[in-house]
Amino acid sequence: MSNKKVLIVDDSKTERRVLSDMLQKNGYLVFTAENGTEALSAADEVQPDVILMDVVMPGTSGFQATRSISKNEGTKHIPIIICSSKGLETDKIWGLRQGAREYLVKPVIEAELLQKIAALT
Repeated sequence: MSNKKVLIVDDSKTERRVLSDMLQKNGYLVFTAENGTEALSAADEVQPDVILMDVVMPGTSGFQATRSISKNEGTKHIPIIICSSKGLETDKIWGLRQGAREYLVKPVIEAELLQKIAALT
């Protein structure tokens, strides 16, 4: 079992539940945030081993939150995987430029997600 901490940031309750179930059954400790603003404080408080970040959210977008987390001295060491329905190559490039380490297009494939988390933690 892992005991590694994962912060899931998504405004969709369903998406948070699907990802939480996927990770919890594989031994991860899961924390959630509903938007980019919550993600900033949760990243600082929880100090997760990895963050799964949605892009399209009300208020602070996932791109903005990723940029803030990856530039903050207290959180810049935390790898971020963007999990978004935005699947264009330009979206992926932009997400990586904001500081994300990986980019997955929804619906997320469990094996691919677990492999990317393992590679980053």
